[in-house]
Amino acid sequence: MYLLKSIAIAFSLYSKIPMPQFPWEKKEMQYMLLFFPWIGSVIGVCMYGWYLFCLRFEVGTVCYATVGAAIPLLITGGFHMDGFLDTMDAFHSYQKKEKKLEILKDSHIGAFAVIMAAVYGLLYLGAFSEIREKKVLWIVCAGFFLSRGLSGIGVVTFIPAKKDGMLTTFADHSKKKAVKAGLWIQNFCCIVFMIVQKPITGGAVVMAAFTSFFYYRWRTKREFGGITGDTAGYFVLLCELMMLIIAAATGILAR
Repeated sequence: MYLLKSIAIAFSLYSKIPMPQFPWEKKEMQYMLLFFPWIGSVIGVCMYGWYLFCLRFEVGTVCYATVGAAIPLLITGGFHMDGFLDTMDAFHSYQKKEKKLEILKDSHIGAFAVIMAAVYGLLYLGAFSEIREKKVLWIVCAGFFLSRGLSGIGVVTFIPAKKDGMLTTFADHSKKKAVKAGLWIQNFCCIVFMIVQKPITGGAVVMAAFTSFFYYRWRTKREFGGITGDTAGYFVLLCELMMLIIAAATGILAR
């Protein structure tokens, strides 16, 4: 039963999918991060369903790309985008570490957050509009699972920038060794699936994901001294964008 509650907590926190409400206890929170990637599975299924709908009714490229880009935001409620915006403001403040951490906690968004959100959206739309081959789309859909799996590993592995906050709470309550092992197993299965679809494209996308992962660790350690809940959201979006761009680029080069 506690595993079912762990699933409900993961979906309640990281998505807008309705879940039963109950008090969150430590036992259920210990394995919550194991099910974080499953939200990515839901996004991938919905994305593929939208792709099939567009094929059936000959939906135009602009509508296909725009709605496709909106699906992850609608399912997550913009949870990770919020962290991305805060992180962009902090990165571009060029202040000392302490001040950057204060900016991360500020609920208001600044000019750089708006600018980078616009840049992100344009890049995402442009790349997604090039994803028309079914197997390439399967790789992209699997990427929503992989980005969250890597993010979860980061939560239980990387040094937190603060001693308080939601990320620190979940990391402290997690069975770190079990969660890390479970996430790596899930990620491995996801990576195999991606590479089996199209070895070159799948392999390139996986490399993009891990490049984003190590860049995320390096950048957050340099800028903040560690990771936070906001930077975890930033990583999910960064990783997904990089995977999408590489998937689109390899598809274009293969034509």
